[in-house]
Amino acid sequence: MAPSHSATLLSATLLILCSLSHATSTGHILTVVNNCPFPIWPGIQPNSGGQVLERGGFFLPSLSHRSFPAPTQSWSGRIWARTHCSHSNNRFSCLTGDCGGKLECNGAGGATPATLAQFVLHHGPNDLWSYGVSLVDGFNVPMTVTPHEGKGVCPVVGCKADLLATCPGKLQVRSHPGVVACKSACEAFGTDELCCRNKYNSPQTCRPSSFSQFFKHSCPATFTYAHDSPTLMHQCSSPRELKVIFCH
Repeated sequence: MAPSHSATLLSATLLILCSLSHATSTGHILTVVNNCPFPIWPGIQPNSGGQVLERGGFFLPSLSHRSFPAPTQSWSGRIWARTHCSHSNNRFSCLTGDCGGKLECNGAGGATPATLAQFVLHHGPNDLWSYGVSLVDGFNVPMTVTPHEGKGVCPVVGCKADLLATCPGKLQVRSHPGVVACKSACEAFGTDELCCRNKYNSPQTCRPSSFSQFFKHSCPATFTYAHDSPTLMHQCSSPRELKVIFCH
């Protein structure tokens, strides 16, 4: 006797629910949250050869978020915010974090200065994910990274302070809205010592400066110069979700 339509429908529904349950229980999620009182345009850049996520960039209105599946293979890269973006003369451009005048960065990096979230997502027995927030390339928006449902030591890290209000004059990037970003000392002055280049490119010779100390004082849980403490890159086992949160 052929199964009834109701029985077939019930079986199909249960199969779909089981599939969804499995996907929900095993999948990992990246979420970008905009708590700023203004829109941002997040950019995402994989390290060389990595998968481009969400076409590399998108628009995110104030007080909204966007979630998407984390890569199923090991992945490393960065996320940042572009600010004060506009279309003019058929060209898209941003005052901070611009990735070559494109809405979707498609693997391109952002212009400095910009606050960066950095990730290394390892898939294996423990799904060990490393994450940190860097001000080595300067600051444009407060940012934190928050893991959810991970195992081990999984702290919230980043910079909640709005450093635009206190940015030293020599580091300020100014435009018609006022101070829109805060440069690194390397970008502002370009010396080998401040850029940790050539003979200064080692943990022994690359030292904090008064300018990196400005960033560190307000945001101790961030990288502030090229050879800052590697312990600032935290590892969390099997987090269900990683949230990159802009502003608080």
